[in-house]
Amino acid sequence: MAGRCIENVHERSLDVAPAAVGTLVDSLSSRDDRLWPNRRWPAMRLDRGLEIGSDGGHGPVRYEVARYEPNRLVAFAFTARFPIDGEHRVEVLPASGGRTLLRHTLEGQPHGWLRLGWPLCFRWLHDALIEDAFDRAAAELAGVPWTPRRLSPPVRLLRRVAGSYRNCRKTKWRMPPLR
Repeated sequence: MAGRCIENVHERSLDVAPAAVGTLVDSLSSRDDRLWPNRRWPAMRLDRGLEIGSDGGHGPVRYEVARYEPNRLVAFAFTARFPIDGEHRVEVLPASGGRTLLRHTLEGQPHGWLRLGWPLCFRWLHDALIEDAFDRAAAELAGVPWTPRRLSPPVRLLRRVAGSYRNCRKTKWRMPPLR
């Protein structure tokens, strides 16, 4: 995967009308966000909500709102502050039998450290975050509390390492450079 284009797609079929799923997508980054799994992951923050050009991100990932169609689609273009040319988007698509397909797509060309960072680290974390978001959507639509599933061992390890690194950065001690 190093140096190649990323195309990462997650889909969840939900037994509700598209409008119900659309209201979850429309709540992204708001005080009443009902889709983003911010109990377990860094919150999505946008300086002007889901307005085109709104700047923000989650954790170290930086993007801006590139397209927004209420109840149907929101697309985020990665900014120069994060080393990938591309976007990630959430779509609400009608499916047969009155069901709705909730789709998240990340497409882009990684640069610099992310060429290795994506396949070794960020992909694992990204996939777990999106599955948590889809689980939360299903719980919200069913009217039950979201109970996060157990994370895989690689994801738990990556989160522990990332947490240790963040804690080191808060002190004067710095991790030694790699040689």
